[in-house]
Amino acid sequence: MAIVGIVMRKSKSLENHNTNVVYSNIVSSIYKNGGIPIGIILNENYKEIIDFCDGIIFQGGDTIEEYDLEALSYIYIKDKPVLGICLGMQEMGILFDGEFKTINNHKKNLNYVHDIYIDKNSKLYDIYNVNYLKVNSRHNDALKTTKLNVSALSSDNIIEAIEDKTKKFFVGIQWHPEDMIKYDEKQEKIFKYFINSL
Repeated sequence: MAIVGIVMRKSKSLENHNTNVVYSNIVSSIYKNGGIPIGIILNENYKEIIDFCDGIIFQGGDTIEEYDLEALSYIYIKDKPVLGICLGMQEMGILFDGEFKTINNHKKNLNYVHDIYIDKNSKLYDIYNVNYLKVNSRHNDALKTTKLNVSALSSDNIIEAIEDKTKKFFVGIQWHPEDMIKYDEKQEKIFKYFINSL
């Protein structure tokens, strides 16, 4: 079985202790599709941890941490499969000369859903095999530019997915498919495709 590393995000416990978290819906999606999830805290030993994994997921979060971009660069050079979700996608875009912009219409509430339009010449299209997809949205920032291929846009031209077609799997998505699976079974496909590529 493939070992899937999930980059943990810093958080606070109810008692205000510093913690690192992995989102349970991502863990469930990995197990369901035949992978073994492990949490990764990126520190000075990140290369050994990443080398141990067959693929890496950069999950959502609020802050780009010190080692995130450095680890992404290492992963990219090694051509190790990576899936970026929300902040993870933004980090991928930033690594390739990306810039942020603030938006105010994609975080109305946790259940906000909108359409995205998928480029037919993309890995994302290979995964979902549809021209458009309904996705959730809960972010205040978006990629303004990046040198990676843009594979999906919203109707208001927000970058919703990016990829590098020269790599085995280097795909970033702005939405949270792990939280949409119970509403839309198609969302499972990205985890299945990712894990099958390992």
